[in-house]
Amino acid sequence: MIEVIVFDADDTLWHNETLFKVAENKLADLLADYHPSDFVIETHLETEGRNIKTYGYGVKGFTLSMIETAIDLTEGKIPPEDIRKIIGFGKEMLDADVVLLEGVCETIEKLSKSYPLMIITKGDLLDQQRKVARSGLGDFFKHIEVVSNKTSKTYEKVLAKHDIVPQHFLMVGNSLKSDVLPVVEIGGQAVYIPNSTTWAHEAVSQEDADRKEYYEIENIGQLVKIIEKKEK
Repeated sequence: MIEVIVFDADDTLWHNETLFKVAENKLADLLADYHPSDFVIETHLETEGRNIKTYGYGVKGFTLSMIETAIDLTEGKIPPEDIRKIIGFGKEMLDADVVLLEGVCETIEKLSKSYPLMIITKGDLLDQQRKVARSGLGDFFKHIEVVSNKTSKTYEKVLAKHDIVPQHFLMVGNSLKSDVLPVVEIGGQAVYIPNSTTWAHEAVSQEDADRKEYYEIENIGQLVKIIEKKEK
């Protein structure tokens, strides 16, 4: 039996990765006189990956990694006004409108009438709180947890905090690495909704992807039927 339904936020409830892609392309354009676009984006991805353990997830760490990439790729020659432009790219991301994915509002509203709903998302606390508020969905969720990472231990800690038994919760998200596999590992249930713009750092091995110890649907609009089927 499902006693609580938990949702990821970014790229599960609203568009997010597209903002990062746009900023990466702006960085590549800014550094076009130094290196090809693909090389700039690849280098930034590597820099960001190294920095996650220091900065965590979110726009602020992403922006710091863009600045570091720009300094490295120009051998420190990038002018101050271009550094300011990169900071501007980050501010644009933080100020961007929250655009819900298709079917989210209807699905969340319907499920909230039958189940307690919760968000577990990783990222910067202030930024995630802002996005929840701007989304218009905040009142549908009983609890909102912003965590530094999503591992099996993270889920166990959050579930224990709220007195939730792993076998009785369902996690819904777009990342196998963060939203699905750790939940399955602790005995929870999970629904995977692939997103075409899922972050490169969320990739998993084909072996893990083929485990299929979870449900997979094409869009969130199909979630209600999956849950109704499970509960029969």
